[in-house]
Amino acid sequence: MSLNDAHAFAFSLATTLMVAIVIFKAGDGTVSVMPASEYDGDALAIIREVDPFAP
Repeated sequence: MSLNDAHAFAFSLATTLMVAIVIFKAGDGTVSVMPASEYDGDALAIIREVDPFAP
């Protein structure tokens, strides 16, 4: 997934589910998104966190 697609997908998930979403880079270089509460990987791999409650 491209970084632009990941940002769009993360924003859509965050606003639909009303949970914080992280965008991260996996070990093989791919970019993906998932709910922040489920992410247990390396904190340095996180590119951005999308929080629907942030101003």
